[in-house]
Amino acid sequence: MYTQAAFQEDRPDLQHALIRDYPLGTLIATGGAGVTADLIPFILYPGEGARGVLRAHVARGNPVLEALREGSEVLVVFQGEDAYVSPSWYATKAETHKVVPTWNYAMVQVRGRPRVVDDGAWLRRVLDDLTDKQEAALPAPWRVADAPAEFLERIAQAIIGIEIPVASIAGKWKMSQNRGAADRLGVIAGLRSVGRDGAAALVEATLPPAVKAA
Repeated sequence: MYTQAAFQEDRPDLQHALIRDYPLGTLIATGGAGVTADLIPFILYPGEGARGVLRAHVARGNPVLEALREGSEVLVVFQGEDAYVSPSWYATKAETHKVVPTWNYAMVQVRGRPRVVDDGAWLRRVLDDLTDKQEAALPAPWRVADAPAEFLERIAQAIIGIEIPVASIAGKWKMSQNRGAADRLGVIAGLRSVGRDGAAALVEATLPPAVKAA
């Protein structure tokens, strides 16, 4: 991943938070059948292993399993907030007109060697953890145990677990950090004007303390 120094984000707490908030990762694997890319919801266990462990499940018929069983390193990409940035939001536009559009975004890339797990108890734990995390904010959270046991047994026979110990993790927060304070404030106002409050908040979080206090 190409990352300019201004956009590099190495803090594990922020990297892990993005994975928790945007758990639908793109799993990219290479095997005998070529390159595959699958959108899969993951759950991160940050306290396990040297750098944490990603766990998920896929359908037993998914061709990605062939590549995963080969044990080659895979890449999982987690995409956070993103937004188009108009040059008209920059204070610099009125001064020089030497501005162009860009795109702001936050992302985390995880690399590791996968393991296919065919174990009912392991799989049930992952299903419970993933479901409980996603249902927690709902007024009437659904639990896996709410489904009939025989139905769950049929579902379990159709899926299989995958585990990826994190070998490396990299974050990129491209949030206008390469622009001056006036331009960044203009981006925040512009994003909020088009309803992109989440992206605006991320830009605001990257402002120097002196600018935030102004």
